Amino acid sequence: MAVLLDTGILYAAADADDAWHERAASLLAAESGLRVVPVTVVPEVCYLLHARLGSRAERAFLDTLGRDLALEPLHDRDLDTVRGLLDARPEIGFVDASVAAIAARLGIARIATTDRRHFTGLALPGGLAVELVP
Repeated sequence: MAVLLDTGILYAAADADDAWHERAASLLAAESGLRVVPVTVVPEVCYLLHARLGSRAERAFLDTLGRDLALEPLHDRDLDTVRGLLDARPEIGFVDASVAAIAARLGIARIATTDRRHFTGLALPGGLAVELVP
């Protein structure tokens, strides 16, 4: 079963001192299905890794893209979904709205995130019910 990976999970998996580290690392290690990284989270993850853990951590993450983790682009048609989500819930911001839009387009209900505040109760187009993990 596929899972979409949000910024917080990817950062937490790399940072042993993060409160979500064990849950994030365990999820990534146990996940046998497709692990999808929306392209819109990559700059956030890289910034956090570089700023907090250094360039080696950033490079290690980048080395997983296209190998262990599937990178998914944001399509032009996703922007209509992003705009609709931001109209309904402006507090979630562009990146989270783009993660949700990509999830809706791909039909992936499972979103791995540490951000329960923005993703809990999020209604996706097509009636897709979001399952937050871990």
